Amino acid sequence: MTAGEDIAIRRKMLRYRAWHRGTLEMDRVLGPFADAHIDALSEPDLDRLESVMDQEDPALLKWVMGQEVPPADVDIEFLGRIVADHQARMSK
Repeated sequence: MTAGEDIAIRRKMLRYRAWHRGTLEMDRVLGPFADAHIDALSEPDLDRLESVMDQEDPALLKWVMGQEVPPADVDIEFLGRIVADHQARMSK
């Protein structure tokens, strides 16, 4: 397997995880983000996405909705990209 095949498989796995979170609300936030951006994400950005996706859905939803501030160990900048994408889709 080549490096290109490895990253393609990783992208497919992350896209699947984004759409199958366990809560419909987070599926609708992360799924469309993955569909729109995952093919353009670099390996370091895939790491960042995976780190955000490793968070539990209830906390992640509160951060996305602006109900709570994420803890310092969460990648706020990347989470902000996800939130901005979600808000842009919701404002259409």
